[in-house]
Amino acid sequence: MRRVMRRNTFMIVARRVGSPALHRVRFYFKYLNLKFEILPLVFCVSAAIFLSACGYHVAGKSAQLPPGLKVIAVSALKNDTTHYRIEQRMTEAVVHEFLARTRYRIVSSGDSADAVLSGEIMSFEATPAVFDTTPAPAPSTSGVPAINTTTARATTMLVSVHLKVLLEERETKKTLYKNDNYLFREPYEISTDPSVFFDEQGPAIERMSRDFAARLVSDILENF
Repeated sequence: MRRVMRRNTFMIVARRVGSPALHRVRFYFKYLNLKFEILPLVFCVSAAIFLSACGYHVAGKSAQLPPGLKVIAVSALKNDTTHYRIEQRMTEAVVHEFLARTRYRIVSSGDSADAVLSGEIMSFEATPAVFDTTPAPAPSTSGVPAINTTTARATTMLVSVHLKVLLEERETKKTLYKNDNYLFREPYEISTDPSVFFDEQGPAIERMSRDFAARLVSDILENF
């Protein structure tokens, strides 16, 4: 109402002062009308940009977890290698990671579970990675001075484990997550002094098991 009265007042004043002023007033009100028509469009475009910026996209081929999934059975990993108990360490690490980071109930048997996680350790290798080539004196049993001989002794080993994992819905056998190419490596040192020798392979496998579990749970959670 105020806008109409204001416009009428301007129109009266314009008529009194002459046609140039009337032209300017009409141009001013056309500008106002155009401004009010553009404002809703600007608001809609801004809202669309804001909403699109809030979204995210995660690469992966995994299916969406069922909304009613509450119980996950973590089966013991199958060990196809000759390394003793490595499957136990890795399975325990996966269970611990699920319990620490998710609200799913974790069980060992798939009879009462909504989904079953299974896996297989396909290979285990421990290969020398760093060598010590420091010359060492050869033992002498006579009065002849010892001769230095160069020997290459491994001081760092590299453990490599290749795994595959499958998470599927128990009733429908629908694949929820699958990765056939998990590869983890962990180095550990070997003491060159036999008197202080300590087998570092066990702690290295423990570290690798934790890394595998953290990566696996992150992949499952972030893909959904």
